[in-house]
Amino acid sequence: MTSQTPEKSPSRKQKLQEKQRRQLAVVDTIDKAEAKLRKAKVELAEAVAEAVDVFGGEQNASDELGLPLETIRGHLDLIEGDGAAEETADSPEAAAVTPAKAKAASKAEAKPESEPELEPEPALV
Repeated sequence: MTSQTPEKSPSRKQKLQEKQRRQLAVVDTIDKAEAKLRKAKVELAEAVAEAVDVFGGEQNASDELGLPLETIRGHLDLIEGDGAAEETADSPEAAAVTPAKAKAASKAEAKPESEPELEPEPALV
């Protein structure tokens, strides 16, 4: 007893609406993932700044963490710049200046200006 009513195929308008819905969902997913990535980069930079403080300097932290000195300095630059303030504006406790951030800011002044910046890669949509 199977019904043999032919199902209506979606109209062009319905197909377009479905395509747009899927595109918007993908863009939303990308936006959320990029926000998580920015937050994770800030958290990593804060952890590296704390490591610099705990290990007594950039070189010691580099040796102990197995990270190149340029990478350590890149993370410290992220904290020194507006990146940390912008990324954590919704979290007052994260935006507070910690001893590690203050030390990282003072150490970063002595670094050469030719260090590469840590920038998020553009999303391909």
